[in-house]
Amino acid sequence: MDYSEVIEFVKKTTSENAKKDAYPFRNVYEHTMRVYRWAIRLQTKLGGDLDVIVLAALLHDIGWEEGRPHSEVSAEIAVEYLDSIGVAPELITKVGEIILMHSDKDTERDLSIEAKIVMDADLLDEIGALGIMRDCMETAVEDEASYKRAYYKIKDFYRTNKPKIKRCKTETARAEYVKRMQLIESYIYQIEKELF
Repeated sequence: MDYSEVIEFVKKTTSENAKKDAYPFRNVYEHTMRVYRWAIRLQTKLGGDLDVIVLAALLHDIGWEEGRPHSEVSAEIAVEYLDSIGVAPELITKVGEIILMHSDKDTERDLSIEAKIVMDADLLDEIGALGIMRDCMETAVEDEASYKRAYYKIKDFYRTNKPKIKRCKTETARAEYVKRMQLIESYIYQIEKELF
């Protein structure tokens, strides 16, 4: 399957329909493309139906509507779009189900490998170096920005996200999550030596 048409649809739809972030540098389309790339990396190691994984990863955040879960809105838009381009109904059903559940990272349900991969790819985004960069950029645009405020924000992010490793559905994602948390921990250790 050629995903370029889907990618263009995602770019257009997220620019028109995405939830607006308080920070101008955060972008749903860019997040989606990172999730897409991670989903492919995970699929290469773990298997699963590549079309299901890629379509679900690309379409997982295309819908936002006040008062409704974004996973529900995204699934509706994705199903309608995939049907309009002639995707097989059984493939549409699998993709729609993954999008519908992708936000429930704490689920105990028995998930398909495709659902696990998409959920893990979404979870891995903005953990690690990118999370450090995000925290620094967020602090820089806030009042009274300082290195110490960025440090405390990074340290808080580390503290609150380290336990979320239990949300990883695959060992491959868990290993990557550990590596990224270690990077943040090393960064915190180094910044403490330089700041205090």
